[in-house]
Amino acid sequence: MEKVYHIYAKEECIYTNLSTDEFNHTWETLKGMVGLMKTDYELEDLSYEECNRPLGYGGTDTTAEPLGEDSY
Repeated sequence: MEKVYHIYAKEECIYTNLSTDEFNHTWETLKGMVGLMKTDYELEDLSYEECNRPLGYGGTDTTAEPLGEDSY
């Protein structure tokens, strides 16, 4: 199994299926941005979910995509 992360702002998913390295970098960046910049978000509005998914291709991936719109 591989760990992936989803990041939420005010319960809206803003990043999906991040690897551990991507998550660590993105999480720290977001926390810094919310703390430094004047935004509609507070630090308490940020949350994340850790999920496990099968490694490789051809397996049955039973992880559900989080609700929200595509991030692109």
